Amino acid sequence: MKKRKKIEKYPEGYFVGLWMSIGIALGVVIGVAIDLIIGNSGFFGIGLIIGIVIGIIIGALVEKNYKKQGKIRPLNKKEKKGKNRAIILGLIILLIGVAALVLTLSLM
Repeated sequence: MKKRKKIEKYPEGYFVGLWMSIGIALGVVIGVAIDLIIGNSGFFGIGLIIGIVIGIIIGALVEKNYKKQGKIRPLNKKEKKGKNRAIILGLIILLIGVAALVLTLSLM
């Protein structure tokens, strides 16, 4: 039996999402470090922003490299549906968070 080398193709956006997740995890660590150094937990969000930006940049570079190698494929219908559902869910969660913030501030 001959073994074939399987060229794995990744869906478009795979590496951006992967590295953004890693960036969020690193951003939490950066945020905690900034919080401990400055002593103000309001700066915790800066670490998250830094992590997300770094993750998106690295993910885009990795994805660009894989695209040049022909290892990135377009999303299929099922993946597009899932992506759209995730965006809608994210927007709903964002709206609930904004509503909770407004409600909290109005009760103060």
